[in-house]
Amino acid sequence: MKVLILGAGHAGGTAAALLRQYGHAGPITLVGEEPIPPYQRPPLSKAWLKGEADADSLALKPLEFYAEHGIDFRPGVRAVQLKRSDKVVLLSDGGALSYDILIIATGARAIALPIPGADLPGVMALRTAADAEQLKAAVGPGKTLAVVGGGYIGLEVAASGRALGAEVVVLEREERLLARVARNALSDFFRSYHEAHGVRFELGCSVVAFEGEGRVTGVRLASGQVIACDAVVVGVGAAPNDEIAADAGLETARGIVVDLDARTSDAAIFAIGDVAHRPMPIYERMFRMESVPNALEQAKQAAAAITGRPRPAGECPWQWSDQYDLKLQIAGYPFDADQIVLRGDPATAKFAVFHLKGDQLQAVEAINAPPEFMMGKQLILNRKPVDKTRLADPTISMKEVAA
Repeated sequence: MKVLILGAGHAGGTAAALLRQYGHAGPITLVGEEPIPPYQRPPLSKAWLKGEADADSLALKPLEFYAEHGIDFRPGVRAVQLKRSDKVVLLSDGGALSYDILIIATGARAIALPIPGADLPGVMALRTAADAEQLKAAVGPGKTLAVVGGGYIGLEVAASGRALGAEVVVLEREERLLARVARNALSDFFRSYHEAHGVRFELGCSVVAFEGEGRVTGVRLASGQVIACDAVVVGVGAAPNDEIAADAGLETARGIVVDLDARTSDAAIFAIGDVAHRPMPIYERMFRMESVPNALEQAKQAAAAITGRPRPAGECPWQWSDQYDLKLQIAGYPFDADQIVLRGDPATAKFAVFHLKGDQLQAVEAINAPPEFMMGKQLILNRKPVDKTRLADPTISMKEVAA
């Protein structure tokens, strides 16, 4: 069977490698919009900005890997139309590729603010290596970086900006940081930690325009205040690149709808990674996740289904964020949580926030607390009841809590 993979990010690149590892002997074509092979994206907002990593060091596989394993890697081109009846994909360079099995791994794109000045040079997103290179060239000592959005990406960029010697101001629409993804204890902790490192915050503000002649020089707020800056990073979320699937009649719902094999409503087509709206058996719901572990899990699901291997065991969703010397590890999602348990003291920069629904753990956010994260993952996955009093007591080990 001829397998065509659209998207050469973490999900698509991993799927191509796994298909060979799992014994698929047929042709594999990997189409990527960027000019470089698949690479790790999380370091873009951290190690790459600080000059500690580059395309070669972050590559999932060396470029020669693809030719050596019979994978036809086609960089610098994207899919523009899917013709399901003919099993053909039309490409941006005018070419066309046929398939027996198609894997859509087109990821997500940064949401742009529909305001005046959004197209000014110096107003950037951070999704690709090219974005990171542009940002790295724009910030440094004597420069001011404005970050629109106080989520995890925005805070990571802020930390890296400070490491590069730039002044940093974070502009957030909500009244607190991480308002859509974390509870107050974590929001307050990160705000204090960043302020101690010189980051300035403007909370509860609306950005209405970017100003400048030829290049951005300021961010105008609804209050009339203008924040002077030399560069802007907009980090207000991402939207799935599912248009090619929707236009071809595949089922979509905030992403391409798939089953536990990562298979779409068309039996010959799979969707994986940030673009997929997938089942979450732990929570008995569907959800679109943006994380490296999700990309890897779905790549395994699709490769196993295509090669006739047993379906991989389900995993607990997780993700992480590195800021300064902080390691935040998150397991699960706080769906329907009705109680918060704090374990440890935020003043020590070593603590965990547990989200429970009744006596079942839904999610954990662990700052410099690996045991809480690891045992939390297990408790979320096995759905065992949790004693909240013991969970809140840091003198009782997490192994004892789990037992």
